[in-house]
Amino acid sequence: MSRTKTNNMIRRIVDAAMTVLLLLLMAYQVTGEVLHEWIGMGMTVLVIGHQILNRRWYGVLLKGKYNAYRVLTTVINILLLLSFALTAFCGMSMSGHAVPFLYGMAPVSFSRQMHLSMSHWAFVLMGLHLGLHIPAMAAGLKLRDKTKKVLIGVFVCIGTIGLWLFLRSGIPNYLFFRVPFAFLDYEKAGWLVFLENLLMLSFFALVGTLAAWGCRRAGKIKS
Repeated sequence: MSRTKTNNMIRRIVDAAMTVLLLLLMAYQVTGEVLHEWIGMGMTVLVIGHQILNRRWYGVLLKGKYNAYRVLTTVINILLLLSFALTAFCGMSMSGHAVPFLYGMAPVSFSRQMHLSMSHWAFVLMGLHLGLHIPAMAAGLKLRDKTKKVLIGVFVCIGTIGLWLFLRSGIPNYLFFRVPFAFLDYEKAGWLVFLENLLMLSFFALVGTLAAWGCRRAGKIKS
């Protein structure tokens, strides 16, 4: 296996691990405070590792031409990194278990609401980020047109359910600092919490996929 293929495989494994940890982090009512903090630290380590693996991307950031797809991926990636960084910083500022010596780096009232908002922005942006890569990954699969249509239909149905759950959960209020606390259902079954989070993430992955396809077709870029 070539070095490029090996690096791509490692990146995909890291992306998958980050997605799993993100779903765990969004299920605070299932994991509890202590485990939530330690998972957050693990996520922070993975994010740093992800940036190291993608260091060449930063090296060419100001080089070459920018088409619609490259502009979109660049904006999403930078916003995702910023949201992860702010989420981690505010989380550590409130830590009472994983890194208690960092408690109070920022005012707790500020950290609590910023952490709430940025963590949900990271969730949204992670879904878009994943979706932007789906066309390129799907290009390697030799699927019949009928199979593609069925898969697209299933994906759209899943995304629609995810959007409904996203709106019903009041997450837009968290994104735009409309409420200071998250309203969580601690009586809901753990598997259902994870399923709903996965469905909501799927909606944004769908949006990212459609945006990527639109950009690629508009710019006549081969997937």
